[in-house]
Amino acid sequence: MIEPTVTMPPKRVRRAPVRRPEPPRETVRFPVLAVVFVCAACGLVYELELVALASYLIGDSVTQASVVLSVMVFAMGVGSLLAKALRFRAAVGFGLVEAGLALVGGTSAMVLYAAFAWFGESRYVLVAFSLAIGVLIGAEIPLLMSLIQRGDRSGRSGRKASLGEQDDAAGTVADLFAADYVGALVGGLAFPFLLLPWLGQLTGALVTGAVNAVAGGGLVLWVFRRDLTTRSRALLVAVNVSVLAVLATATVLVDDFEQAARRAVYGERVRVAVHTELQEIIVTGGREGPPDLFLDGRLRVAGQDEYRYHEALVHPAMNGAHDRVLIVGGGDGMAAREALRYPGVRSVTVVELDPGVVLLARTDPALARLNGQAFRDPRVRVVYADAFRWLRGGATDRLQERYDVVISDLPDPGITPSAKLYAQEFYGLVAQVLTPSGRFAVHAGSVTDRPRTYWTVDATLRAAGFATRPYSASGRTPGFAAGPDRADGSGGTGRGPGDWGFLLAVPGSRPPALGLAPDAPRLRSLGEHTLEAAAHRAERGRGDAEPPPSTLVHPRYGG
Repeated sequence: MIEPTVTMPPKRVRRAPVRRPEPPRETVRFPVLAVVFVCAACGLVYELELVALASYLIGDSVTQASVVLSVMVFAMGVGSLLAKALRFRAAVGFGLVEAGLALVGGTSAMVLYAAFAWFGESRYVLVAFSLAIGVLIGAEIPLLMSLIQRGDRSGRSGRKASLGEQDDAAGTVADLFAADYVGALVGGLAFPFLLLPWLGQLTGALVTGAVNAVAGGGLVLWVFRRDLTTRSRALLVAVNVSVLAVLATATVLVDDFEQAARRAVYGERVRVAVHTELQEIIVTGGREGPPDLFLDGRLRVAGQDEYRYHEALVHPAMNGAHDRVLIVGGGDGMAAREALRYPGVRSVTVVELDPGVVLLARTDPALARLNGQAFRDPRVRVVYADAFRWLRGGATDRLQERYDVVISDLPDPGITPSAKLYAQEFYGLVAQVLTPSGRFAVHAGSVTDRPRTYWTVDATLRAAGFATRPYSASGRTPGFAAGPDRADGSGGTGRGPGDWGFLLAVPGSRPPALGLAPDAPRLRSLGEHTLEAAAHRAERGRGDAEPPPSTLVHPRYGG
């Protein structure tokens, strides 16, 4: 019997999946480190942008820097933890993180400025952007670690890493952080020396965002394109194109936006807007009425009643010898105008930090008319310098160049950049260039709204060897959307303090008499009885406990 032959089907051989070749290890490492460098530079620009704009809009740069940096560092830790959820899809995750960071960081300055201009409050927006940018920055390094070690992990799959491989991983971490720190250095230097002077705050942030998007998206879509599915690749392309389109559109419209925001802040009468190397200068009005001068958003000259401020600041100090007058600040020329009204004045030296203020005060018809063409007077000499450095650097050489009157015409002491000019050390330098019978007038902020700051200035003057006479003047014009001074605590709501506080100081222990010189010109707001009432009004605000003096190493002026 012949048994039937059973033919078995051929046995199928399971083939191993074909792996796409991995890019060489060094081919991956170099572009990743380059992108780390670029992204770190962009991240630090975002941080500095927030600090700079917050200091301008809110005031007190120390507080704003502390808020931004502390919130951002905390958020970076949160971002590192959240990045764990994306480590298995590190390529697409990093691409989305960089696109989000480019959009949020690039538009942060415009949104922050818009919140201030149209809603009058930007603190919460500042914190929100600090959190968002910090979370996105914190997610970068963990995802990049996953990308740069991907080839290594596939090479040692199924076996324990050798000691050499562990050392190589440590070297990878060191390379990433080195690139990150060097990039941060470049970004930190580029912000004040390149971006701000060439592009300004708003355009600089937008351009930084575009660079961020191109670097992050380019790395993922080119170097790690094998890790992306077709859907992921299409998603990243669409997201990055959309982000770049938003940033490009905002860059084109930034000038129109800035003009609209400026009108929202300063009203419709904006006539001059100048960005110097140090600050933004705005002049409103001046065609039909007196002009108003804003420096970095703070009202420095209210044309309607500036005479009240400058008469109270200058004329009590002129009650005595006044041949030689030194004005610290006062680049608008108003204090010089008042000093030049005395025929006995032989010279007025104005020490101003920003040449742009003096140039505008010289050339703008409305401002020049308001200051009485003070800078055309041959008795006026302008020195462009930091007053502290100028006095310190030349005090020994100027012992023969003493001044009969020194006038400190500066922003409120709560504005951090001017705080050192309200320190005991600065007043000690003033004492060296003041004649033994000289008089020193200081603008010290509001007596009623910020009494502790005012009396701290008083205590600081006395600690420097001066005897003081407090007094104040009323009449500050409210109603400006930008706020007469950020230091007034109004947060840009448009209501400034109702008075200016001054201190008249002389060397020694005997307080000076508060009066007017026999040759004083006719004044619109001051008289003997007015000054007596001003002194009583200021003294009523003196507390029982005397605040400590403010020094360079321990500033006492809060926000």
